[in-house]
Amino acid sequence: MITLKKGDKAPNFSGLDQDGKAHKLADYTGKKLVVFFYPKANTPGCTAEACDLSNNYARFTANNYAILGVSADSAKAQLKFKEKFDFPFPLLADENKSVIEAFGVWGPKKFMGKEYDGIHRTTFIIDENGILENVITDVKTKAHTDQILG
Repeated sequence: MITLKKGDKAPNFSGLDQDGKAHKLADYTGKKLVVFFYPKANTPGCTAEACDLSNNYARFTANNYAILGVSADSAKAQLKFKEKFDFPFPLLADENKSVIEAFGVWGPKKFMGKEYDGIHRTTFIIDENGILENVITDVKTKAHTDQILG
């Protein structure tokens, strides 16, 4: 599970978004990057979280932030999610979990008494030089922007 912490170098990830476009850490040098991991596209909590970030997108761009969403959904599912809510940021379709595992957000979870492996909703704020500025594990889906920008 999550071992990355504030001050660590961000993983040198690479993944494809809903349109098959590649994204890697180096693409965001000189910008702050919000990488938010969510369990499943189009579910209530994930929708609330992504919509909160989307609704406040101008605040992020005004402060030199880029945003990248990541889940293990297929590119098709990510594209539907992005189009349905008109998100202004890319969503990585990390079906092989390479980005998810690089950030350490895959692990055992419990829901309604059942244990299973899945994505732990976590957000990483990466500074302009690729260093973790913050790791948010207690994500407030409806007020996530305020958790990030203060």
